[in-house]
Amino acid sequence: MKTLIIIDVQNDFLKNGSLEVPYGNEVIEPINQIMKNYELVVATKDWHPLNHVSFASNHPGKKNGDFIKVNNLDQILWPDHCVQNTPGAELHSELDQSNITRVFHKGTDPEIDSYSTFFDSAQRNSTGLKNFLRGLYVNNIYIMGLATEYCVKFSVLDAMRLGFVTHVIEDGCRGIDSCAGDVQRALDTMVKQGAKIVTSQEVVS
Repeated sequence: MKTLIIIDVQNDFLKNGSLEVPYGNEVIEPINQIMKNYELVVATKDWHPLNHVSFASNHPGKKNGDFIKVNNLDQILWPDHCVQNTPGAELHSELDQSNITRVFHKGTDPEIDSYSTFFDSAQRNSTGLKNFLRGLYVNNIYIMGLATEYCVKFSVLDAMRLGFVTHVIEDGCRGIDSCAGDVQRALDTMVKQGAKIVTSQEVVS
């Protein structure tokens, strides 16, 4: 079953959001255009508690962009974003949600981050997406959304590790590119691990 996974098209990652991804709103149109080409569409949300470890505000003396160690894992600190049950955590109103079968939440544990839509950063806890897809005999997935070098990349790497044939729809992704070249390096890493980079036009045709 050919499946589309939409990563974190949430208000806080879009224009005027607390953690705005540059040009992030540009992913909405290609996503809406190609949804009908898939037998199954699921979406993900960051869904953080207020005391989440990734928020710089929870670490006195630290600021956005700082790196710390948490349980022996590297953790970059971000502005408060996608707090559970707030408008910033909601999917953008222009995203066509009528074809989305289910939304999976990640980053719900205050003590550990979760870029991947499958597992937390320590690979300890699953979001449930893996078993959901396995239960429907899905083996072919297409991923698009935000942000390329974070949640998209780690979702793609986990998907391939789990054995899914994985495609990245490049024009349906946008990245932060904090250091010039981060997005391209992320794409190169995904390709090196076996992902197929495609465009929305290729998917439609």
